This record gives sequence, C-alpha cells and structure tokens, in this order.
Amino acid sequence: MMRYSEKLKREALNLAAQPGMTVAQVERDLGITPGLLYKWRQRYRVDENNEALKPSVKREAEAEIRRLKRELSIAREERDVLKKAIQEFSLDREP
Repeated sequence: MMRYSEKLKREALNLAAQPGMTVAQVERDLGITPGLLYKWRQRYRVDENNEALKPSVKREAEAEIRRLKRELSIAREERDVLKKAIQEFSLDREP
C-alpha cells in the first residue's frame, strides 16, 4: 500500500478546490490512485490559518461521539456501583 505525504495530500486538496480543476485531472497530474482524492476529502480539510492538514468536520464529530460514548459508559458504571453501595449501606442500617 502506497503512503502519501501530508504535503502531497494538502497540495492535492488545494488543487482540487481550484476553479476549473477536476478531481480526475488532479489525480492524473499528481499520479494519485483514482478515487483516492475523494477519500481524502472525506477524511481531511486544510486549515486556512496554517495550511495544516486536519481531520474533516465529519471525522472530528465522529471522534467526539466516540469520546462521549466512552464517557457515558464510565458514568453509567460509576452510577451502578454507587447504587449497589447505597443498597448495601441501607441494608446494614435496618434493625
């Protein structure tokens, strides 16, 4: 599997965003596998401030959803432990 540098990805994404340029033309000009530029568009975006390659908005949202699901799972586990602890303590106090 061929690895492409971040610089090439940035260049390809920037070229494809130019008026009059087609994805197929950019892929041919840069020697990129057909269809790969579409995948890069889904995965990355070029930060206008520093020209860095960042995850796409969709990828960032998916990562945030995964993080929140993990956090929710931990909170549920902690809640269940506390419920059991309360039950145990309330049983100990009954005469």
